[in-house]
Amino acid sequence: MKLTDAQKQRIEDLLQQMTLEEKIGQMNQESPSIVGGFDVPFEELIEMMTDGRITKEEFGNIMSNAKQDFHEDEIRKGLVGSLMVQDPVKVNELQKIAMEESRLGIPIIFGLDVIHGFRSVYPIAIAEAGSFDTDLMERTAAMAAKESRSAGVAWHFAPMVDVARDARWGRVSEGPGEDPYLGSQFARAKIRGLQNDQSSTENYVAACLKHYVGYGACESGRDYNTVSMAMHVFYNNYLKPFEAAVDEGAATVMAAFNDLNGTPCTVNRFLLRDILKDSCGFPGFVVSDANAIRECEVHGICADDMDAAIQAANAGMDMDMGTEIYLKNLKEAVADGKVSMEVIDEAVRRILSVKMWLGLFDHPYVTEEAMKRYETLPEEHTSLAREAAEKSIVLLKNEGNILPIDRNAKVSLVGNLADNKEEIIGAWAMSWQEKDCVTILEGMKAEFPNVQYFPCGGPEGDLNMDQIIKAGDYGDVIVAVLGELVSMSGEASSRADITIPGRQRELLEMLLTTGKPVVLVLMNGRPLALDWEAQYVPAIVEAWHLGIQMGPAVAHVLSGAVNPEGRLSSSFPAFTGQCPVYYNHPNTGRPGSKSKFTSRYLDAPLGALYPFGYGLSYTTFAYSDLKVENKEAVIEACVTVTNTGDRAGKETVQFYMQDVTASLVRPVKELKGFEKVSLEPGESKTVCFWLEKKDMGFWNNEHVYCLEDGKFRFYAGGSSGDCLMAEAAIRF
Repeated sequence: MKLTDAQKQRIEDLLQQMTLEEKIGQMNQESPSIVGGFDVPFEELIEMMTDGRITKEEFGNIMSNAKQDFHEDEIRKGLVGSLMVQDPVKVNELQKIAMEESRLGIPIIFGLDVIHGFRSVYPIAIAEAGSFDTDLMERTAAMAAKESRSAGVAWHFAPMVDVARDARWGRVSEGPGEDPYLGSQFARAKIRGLQNDQSSTENYVAACLKHYVGYGACESGRDYNTVSMAMHVFYNNYLKPFEAAVDEGAATVMAAFNDLNGTPCTVNRFLLRDILKDSCGFPGFVVSDANAIRECEVHGICADDMDAAIQAANAGMDMDMGTEIYLKNLKEAVADGKVSMEVIDEAVRRILSVKMWLGLFDHPYVTEEAMKRYETLPEEHTSLAREAAEKSIVLLKNEGNILPIDRNAKVSLVGNLADNKEEIIGAWAMSWQEKDCVTILEGMKAEFPNVQYFPCGGPEGDLNMDQIIKAGDYGDVIVAVLGELVSMSGEASSRADITIPGRQRELLEMLLTTGKPVVLVLMNGRPLALDWEAQYVPAIVEAWHLGIQMGPAVAHVLSGAVNPEGRLSSSFPAFTGQCPVYYNHPNTGRPGSKSKFTSRYLDAPLGALYPFGYGLSYTTFAYSDLKVENKEAVIEACVTVTNTGDRAGKETVQFYMQDVTASLVRPVKELKGFEKVSLEPGESKTVCFWLEKKDMGFWNNEHVYCLEDGKFRFYAGGSSGDCLMAEAAIRF
């Protein structure tokens, strides 16, 4: 985020002219307030819809009589720095007030949760990260930036780069999974895609890293819950993707809701100032999560709104999302000497710098041309969404080579999820249009001429026995589309039981009794506990929530037009009780084995059912000749990969390391590199990785980076659970 000297001077000139109220106004983010048309507070209305007291239709009818207050009067007074709006006409209207009717003409920055696409919704992050394709990740982010900028949204509350090891947490869907290295590569790619095309102000946005930091480790996988961890775990795992993204140039950061070791991130000076701004050198601004400053009172660390405002501002929180606590309290706090003008000026300087970098001062409005640009999605965007969906699908099981399905076979397509546009989109998609969405049923009809649809049941409700019987009678093969509703993952959607919900397992049992081959296609926003399904269902396809092109992507994989290449970015447990389960765990003094007095369960496997990095193909691959060479500054590791099957395919070659003996207990494996290779049948390639020795160390609890001589193990393979191994003694 580079500014010219002239731009920097322009910011300093503005700071000199601004009143204290106007400065605090820049630190205030608003959402349109819903007023009128109902007899209960808007927040309670949302709760009533969420818990089922009123239907979505009833909510819509109530909202049709409501009005929105866009805080026009506050904008005129210079008291609003940011708004959450995505209508370009309204954006221009409000921006015009800020530019022409406020005293200093400072533009508003309009922000929105654009987690996995704007209009062209692509796969949820846990799925896309499993593509192990950083070029793809960058291109989808760039597409989202262009689309949102055409609506006036210049600030994405994304990427979400929380490391998450517990599949019970609903927000595992929004992030890149359990591994800090893959998460860091995902984070860098997203920052490049969102921010790097600065050839026009219409092509880039300000990224916002979230949720800083440790949110993915919430206790018991329960959203908003407390987080406690050793500092070496924090430095070596949860902080890593944020550091990588800041190094890549991320413009803004959002603090997490949770406390970390007793101090909420919102008022945590150690996190916001010492680590982020001072140690990492982050130049942009930090925004709270929604209502998070006020929630510090509920945490019990702030006495009241004034105390919360003081603690947050002094900790390094530059912008308040949605509470007006800064607006109502900081002026008095400054007058009382509890918050210095230096703190206020630093926050405002950071906010204005991002606005200046975005070009908002000189190009504040959405042009007519831009507004019309995506009235119909261009093929370039739909094809990219389809490519992302295809590359994110993971083949978990294919017993007897049931897949791919012959295009002329009679296919019974089963499950309510197969024909629901809302259910392919995934959590936190806000700007999609129904006309752009292609369901699995629509995709299958285009790919298979003899498909018939039987809506037998889904995650909720009863089973349709008549439809189940007809499905068994018709098909040569049965494709059952089962899993979770979108509402079962994402924010505030933790689950204590992550088996397939409702009566869907019962449905599978009935389908299996038909004697027809059954293919289970999963639609879900988290890893599921699949012990039963893995035992009894012959073919399982993990299809996640893939976005607007989910239908064609799934159909192309089932037909074999596309050879699946996705891998798991998060481990799948056999049973919910194994959570959290992750591949890069530390060893214990009694590693799990069949022996009783070891670290194991009596009633569950030792490790994950499907581990990190796992994924099958319609061909097979073999690894051989892993060689490790200890050079002066790098470790060179080379392995031969051979396509041993009868069709072309792509393999994700993964490179891991273990520090065998160290001053702290280290993980049994750590991902250090990956590369995708395309191989024809019978073809072999040698894939080499170069690991810089400076990257072989770890941070201890005192935040000291340690590089220690000793024995290291190096692994290469197709997943974290299936690798060749070599050893070497390393001196630094």
